[in-house]
Amino acid sequence: MKRVLIVRTDKVGDVVMITPMIREIRNKYPDAFIATLTTPNTSEILYNNPHLDLLLTDELSKKTFRKVIDKIKTQKFTDALLTMPTERAAYQLFFAGIKNRIGVGRKIYEVITFMKSVSRKNYIPLRHEADYCMDLARAIGINADNITPEIFITQDERNYGIEMFSKNSSYENSFKIIVHTGSGKSSGNWSEKKYLQLINQILAERPGSVIIVTAREMTAPFKNELKNLKDERIIFAVEKIKCLRDLISVIANADLLIASSTGPLHIASALNVSTIGLYCHRKMNCSALWGAVGAKAVNLEISKLYCDSHCGIDKTVCRFEGGISIEEVISKIKKY
Repeated sequence: MKRVLIVRTDKVGDVVMITPMIREIRNKYPDAFIATLTTPNTSEILYNNPHLDLLLTDELSKKTFRKVIDKIKTQKFTDALLTMPTERAAYQLFFAGIKNRIGVGRKIYEVITFMKSVSRKNYIPLRHEADYCMDLARAIGINADNITPEIFITQDERNYGIEMFSKNSSYENSFKIIVHTGSGKSSGNWSEKKYLQLINQILAERPGSVIIVTAREMTAPFKNELKNLKDERIIFAVEKIKCLRDLISVIANADLLIASSTGPLHIASALNVSTIGLYCHRKMNCSALWGAVGAKAVNLEISKLYCDSHCGIDKTVCRFEGGISIEEVISKIKKY
């Protein structure tokens, strides 16, 4: 019987990308034992996933390096899939004695640990990150192209996401729009000033909507500007969200989420919530690689012409702010 460990120890959106391969491995090998290795925070993405037997976590500290190896050893895995090159995890899988270890590319630590690999072939032709992850599943016999992500939420969690805002009279019968203004500096993004303009325009044009703000990174001046509007249709969810699972509960009850290429956007996609994503044109940040997936996803990407004429030739200068207009986003909102 196969015992498969899937490893992804980076950020929230990255872990969402392994959910399609988890499902497809289960479909191919219904009797397999399937586990994941993530960080404690991102493991919450995988709670209630019916395709998983075990969630292992690594705090990524010196103290936990050997402890994680020992935990992996006890499970006697037959296969380990390292979905992104990670030196720490490569050595953990090696010392845990897993025979069939498959990674991405040919990093020196992968060569030293005799790890098999799949190549991304310099991203030519460019495919979606979830499809690149699926390549590792294909290396153990999976023949699947469905890269739709999925997050599983209980009815109690969904109810909790509603109860958080039960005291706000505007929430219950409104069209609920999450505007997530942060990006963790992992992708291009609008300024808070531009998001404020967007919020004002939505409230003016859609009186039946509420705006839910969720970004922990919002600055105090931006937060004060929103509060000074004194509009009960602006809801500060960030004050109630204590963990990632709380954020998932809030997103699950939204009608639409607007954000740059960041974790909450991919969470919404995996929950089958409508999304409008803002994307850079650069190869490693574009919608072809990181776009939200599904019929309810709208991915707005800065044009090649704008990128070539406004951003630095060496791509160290990014003028993302002017590449996508508020009017473009508003026009997409009108379809809902």
